[in-house]
Amino acid sequence: MLSTILIVVLILVLIGALPRWGYSGNWGYGPGGIVGVVLVIVLVLALTGRL
Repeated sequence: MLSTILIVVLILVLIGALPRWGYSGNWGYGPGGIVGVVLVIVLVLALTGRL
């Protein structure tokens, strides 16, 4: 249950970190990339049962 909530929250953060809006246009892909890596790590941990 907790891992599902964590994955949903990380997906929402990933969508929010994408440089799509005017104020975040000069951020580059750094924030989205970092959140994406964290999301992949959490998904792997959830699928292996270690989370």
